[in-house]
Amino acid sequence: MTNKSNTAIEPILSVDKALVIADPWISLILSGQKDWEMRSTSASHRGWFGLIWKGLGAVYGVARLVDVKPPQSPEQMIEAYERHRIPEEMIRSGEVATWNTPWVLADVRRLTTPVRYRHKNGAVTWVKLEDDVSEAIVRQLNDAPAFQAPLTSLAAAPSVVDKRDAKVIGQVEITQGNIDHHHIYLRGFFDRFPADSVGGSNRAAKALREISVNWGEDSVWTDLDGSKRFFRARGWIASFFRNNDAKPGDTVTVEETAPYQYRVWLLKRDK
Repeated sequence: MTNKSNTAIEPILSVDKALVIADPWISLILSGQKDWEMRSTSASHRGWFGLIWKGLGAVYGVARLVDVKPPQSPEQMIEAYERHRIPEEMIRSGEVATWNTPWVLADVRRLTTPVRYRHKNGAVTWVKLEDDVSEAIVRQLNDAPAFQAPLTSLAAAPSVVDKRDAKVIGQVEITQGNIDHHHIYLRGFFDRFPADSVGGSNRAAKALREISVNWGEDSVWTDLDGSKRFFRARGWIASFFRNNDAKPGDTVTVEETAPYQYRVWLLKRDK
């Protein structure tokens, strides 16, 4: 099954609403690995909308909502795994029992630079985007090349939730300085990250492409500081250390789960 987006990209005139989507589902949408966003209700909207990465406060891409299918039975959902990417065990456990209505997406386009938005109180399903946010999204998309490569076939694309392809690329022992200053040095295995995700010593010298880092509670997008050799975005690291009760001598493991996608976890030092 392939995404039916046209290679030629028509100008986008308006993106005035957006949907908040958690990871890993938004990662799978943005990478072309799923085109069914499973929801608990139907939707009347058809057309363009923004894709908000839950917890990161920004719109990371857009898609067209082209159809809403009837609620699916567990058996139907299991058969349609390639469309929504929800593992069979999650479906059979009842964990996603109410999230059984497929919203069918097309023409997914990722923003080169995520656009921050203001989340108003009371927004439940759809978030109404303010004019300046909508204009920034449309301007960025319409300034992009007139032709884009079609998204990868969903059937052929590797799944970021498939652990068979994951590999540990390195481990590092953390110090009190790491904990105090919220950084994780990657010096011993820095060359295992993609070269186009390595930038300079400040934000003005940001890399061409970001990587996704899943730290357990959420995922963040960041490039790598080539001078200091650590993740440039560090706002999440304090929470990561705190949630894992990190102490000097503990070890952070970095695992590559798919191209440009990584997972980190902490191993406690043996006492």
